[in-house]
Amino acid sequence: MELVNTENPMGYEPVGRLLKKFAIPSVIAMLVNSLYNIVDQIFIGQGVGYLGNAATTVALPISNITLAVAMLIGVGGNAFAAIKLGEKNKDTAEHTLGTVYFTLIIIGILMVVLGLLFLTPLLNLFGATESNFGYAHDYAFVTIIGIPFVLVGV
Repeated sequence: MELVNTENPMGYEPVGRLLKKFAIPSVIAMLVNSLYNIVDQIFIGQGVGYLGNAATTVALPISNITLAVAMLIGVGGNAFAAIKLGEKNKDTAEHTLGTVYFTLIIIGILMVVLGLLFLTPLLNLFGATESNFGYAHDYAFVTIIGIPFVLVGV
């Protein structure tokens, strides 16, 4: 008689049930995030005006680059760790996740330093104008400070 590992549901649950268990919360999270972005832009437009909306648009590539780096390292490391867990190699999986976590923290700190050093050229590159530069600078500054938290959170 073969023993079934009940510690990790990925090893014994049907794929359909796992998809429901993991996909539905992901879809809900993406919908909430999209709704947040829409409402955020409405409030910025009403409170600050069109220059506030333009400023967030200018600073958006910073967020996109941050998410791309987080996904590159986080999802890649997660996939590798999942493969190792499937091979019953828990030590390598844990080591991989620790390395990913540490790497994301280091890269996050590096991105903050470089982002703050080169904030003005970055904003100009991303299309800031004289009229929205101040708003874009303030918004991007706060966004850059949060980069390490976003990287680890993703």
